Amino acid sequence: MSGPAAPAVPERDPGLQPERTRLAWRRTTLSATVCAVLAVRTALHGGPGTAGIVAAALCCALWLGFLRLAHRRIRALAATARPAALAPGRAATAALCTAATALCGAVLVF
Repeated sequence: MSGPAAPAVPERDPGLQPERTRLAWRRTTLSATVCAVLAVRTALHGGPGTAGIVAAALCCALWLGFLRLAHRRIRALAATARPAALAPGRAATAALCTAATALCGAVLVF
């Protein structure tokens, strides 16, 4: 006499979550692009100053770093149906790039 068979665990269906995450990365990248363009525009408006040029260059460097990170994540999300989790170091890098870009924008405005 054997007991009832354990029900088979169905394979996880991620649904549209990877697609939504990929689109969120694209939207965030677009927002970062707009911020970088506005930073350069603000720095050059009314004659370029040294501090403005440095802040705009830093914004552009941060944008390039974020763009690289986002592009790698978008490719990873599109490559498999079940992508690996974002590494904590990369998540921290993305957050730091975003915060530093906001700080550079604040420096340019004031």
